[in-house]
Amino acid sequence: KKVLIIGAGQAAAMILKEIRHHQELMMHVVGLVDDSDYKQGSRIAGFKVLGRTKDLPKLVEELEVDEILFAIPSLPHEERRHVLEVAKTTKAKLKTLPGIYEMVDKGINLSSIRDVEISDLLGRKEIKLNNDKIAEYISGKTVLVTGGGGSIGSELCRQIAALSPKKLIILDIYENNAYEIENELKRKYPEMDLLTLIASVRDQKKIDRIFKAEKPETVFHAAAHKHVPLMETSPEEAIKNNVFGTLNVAVAARNVGTEKFILISTDKAVNPTNIMGASKRLCEMIVQTLDADAEKTEFVAVRFGNVLGSNGSVIPLFKEQIKNGGPVTLTHKDIVRYFMTIPEAVQLVLQAGSYAQGGEIFVLDMGDPVRIYDLAENLIRLSGYEPHEDIEIKVTGLRPGEKLYEELLMAEEGLEKTPNELIYIGRPNGFDKETLKETLMMLKEKIHDDEVSSKMVKELVGSIVKTYTPDLR
Repeated sequence: KKVLIIGAGQAAAMILKEIRHHQELMMHVVGLVDDSDYKQGSRIAGFKVLGRTKDLPKLVEELEVDEILFAIPSLPHEERRHVLEVAKTTKAKLKTLPGIYEMVDKGINLSSIRDVEISDLLGRKEIKLNNDKIAEYISGKTVLVTGGGGSIGSELCRQIAALSPKKLIILDIYENNAYEIENELKRKYPEMDLLTLIASVRDQKKIDRIFKAEKPETVFHAAAHKHVPLMETSPEEAIKNNVFGTLNVAVAARNVGTEKFILISTDKAVNPTNIMGASKRLCEMIVQTLDADAEKTEFVAVRFGNVLGSNGSVIPLFKEQIKNGGPVTLTHKDIVRYFMTIPEAVQLVLQAGSYAQGGEIFVLDMGDPVRIYDLAENLIRLSGYEPHEDIEIKVTGLRPGEKLYEELLMAEEGLEKTPNELIYIGRPNGFDKETLKETLMMLKEKIHDDEVSSKMVKELVGSIVKTYTPDLR
């Protein structure tokens, strides 16, 4: 196959050397492109620099290029995205070397070449962490993660394990996920004190028993129902799991003197149009209320948008649809969402936890919103097809409770900066704590009532979450 390489630096030189040594791969390099003035027309390992990034479409056509290989691992994300956007307009398959930090760990060879992923096209600021601050509340501590087998929970466990906790407790209701992350961590950290518990956050007595026995100093509460359309048809389940599950875990943490309790929240908690978002806003209200009364525990929440590739999210769905020949379905041509990779989101959650003094709602800077229609087109192209020709994109109409765009914080919250430019603090209050307690008591009664309707549950939640406009169809 004919290969064109982007970049005429050290990484490109090393890859060219590898290609020469492995003739069985049948990779025929036709040349390189680089935006540096002084490299134009020069040769790297005998191969000529044929032009700049902007020349890619012309070169791919003229030279009948099959594959473009991006080989500038040190290029900042914004510039990387720009180059890949140009490369993506061609019919050639896109491959890339990983980023510079991965290179330092693993070196450069042909096995490190991978397909360009959608996350490469998002181009985000690099996250700078204060690891000393994070280590203060993780290293040498007993840390418990609820929903520890899920997309966010399992990545939390990976990053926590790397920070040498005294003990890591994975708590999940779904045994298969918990089993997978347990095995992965046992392989990687055989010396670590690891405990995996199968339990439901709904089971107050079991949660109390676990907290009394283990006395975790740090708790990340990631267990939740999160699928918007499913919760619209079963709102009482969103309340049982998200609201009362959070209450059970948070009260148990307060009772044993946990130092930090970090709730994983969502941008859907802002001016919610669906019961899932409203239930998460109720969770935030619960931790804010408990924080005001807690002597020892700092209760906070961290709010962010969609994470790439999490279970049930749009990317795996689109990939599956493309694999099956299409159509790729989305609900509205103008729908936009904020995206972040799972490891990025978790890094920022850990950092936000280090800033916690109690009562804050941390808001993560998710970068620029992404139009889902553009995302679908990009994924189709990255899969080697032409949108609308090889794979159809079908618009199906907004689902109940679905917004065209997500908001990351309420207008009245205002924002305070933190030492990290990607983390802000909002302090949404605007609710009466006594009314919250009364509403929770009524909700507890209603969700176990055989006569209760979805409409009644939504109306009751709307009476306390004033920013919630329920879909009562």
